[in-house]
Amino acid sequence: MNADGPSPPSPTPPAGRSRVTLQIIADHLSVSTATVSLALRDSPLVAEATRGRVREIARQMGYSYNRSAAALRTDRTNIIGVGFHDITNPYFAELLAAIDGATAAYGRSILLGTYAEDLERQERVLNSLAEYRPDGMILCPAGGSTADSLRHLVDAGVPIVQLSREVPGLGLDFVGADDRHGILQAMEHLIGLGHRRIAFLCANESISTGRNRYHAYREGLTAHGLSIDPALIYFAYGTRENGLKGIQQVLDAPAPPTAAICMNDLSAFGAMLGLRHRGREAGVDFSIVGCDDVKEAAQWFPALTTIHNFQNQMGAKSAEFLLRRIAEPAAPQQRLLLTPELVLRGTTCPPR
Repeated sequence: MNADGPSPPSPTPPAGRSRVTLQIIADHLSVSTATVSLALRDSPLVAEATRGRVREIARQMGYSYNRSAAALRTDRTNIIGVGFHDITNPYFAELLAAIDGATAAYGRSILLGTYAEDLERQERVLNSLAEYRPDGMILCPAGGSTADSLRHLVDAGVPIVQLSREVPGLGLDFVGADDRHGILQAMEHLIGLGHRRIAFLCANESISTGRNRYHAYREGLTAHGLSIDPALIYFAYGTRENGLKGIQQVLDAPAPPTAAICMNDLSAFGAMLGLRHRGREAGVDFSIVGCDDVKEAAQWFPALTTIHNFQNQMGAKSAEFLLRRIAEPAAPQQRLLLTPELVLRGTTCPPR
């Protein structure tokens, strides 16, 4: 005996796993198939003790959830497709973790596709994701993406939320950071320290974040009457390698900078290493500001001054937006810009 009544006899799985059905499990436990179905989906509508018994009996019987059949019955797969251009960048890994945490709470699973900054690969990956009939997608488009790059998904009626990067002209929900605000904060900080020759590393106008951050850098210089020197601007995607190359290039300018703003933290890490190649140190001989505030930024020595973009909230909000869009396809478009904060650490100082 137990608190819930007599313990059921040990289940005897029918011959062949394919024969184990919800009805068999329900009959064994003397409950309805609806209760079994809800319990296997961890629904709070079923008591926790019952959910535990259902899962244990299903495990012992070798029951395997038939996701395809369930999708045909409900027109839902409980899959969220996520398309990212880069998962090696810890910023996007942190976004993905936040999405996964938010969607898991609603019984959704993540199906991830990555495509670097390659438009042809992006098309293949997104088409492959669509073949799994996800309930919706969260996308961070590859550099150079246009409305036409995603139009076929929109026309197919796939609910989509754009995250961090935005392709205009599609009318899609979007969650990102106010990149202009963040870079202007960084510019005010550096100019306030006395810097007048400020470089920008890994500028990139083929992505919305790159455009917004680069244009804000130029705006900050102009607002203080400082000239925009092309020799202090390095165009590339924001990687460690490009940050290292970029700092070397701007240091070789006829009138070199005393500070640099980097497109993201990865390029800032590369720039810090590039300074060391020249026998210099961020925060002592030169000022470096990153953007994103990945966890690694606080662990460097010196710790990186950077712009915190609240990626945990961004990822969670993108999941919330998508779940709402799935439930209410005709709901008004949503667009959220989180306000970044400059985090002062050890890599900025007055010019020597």
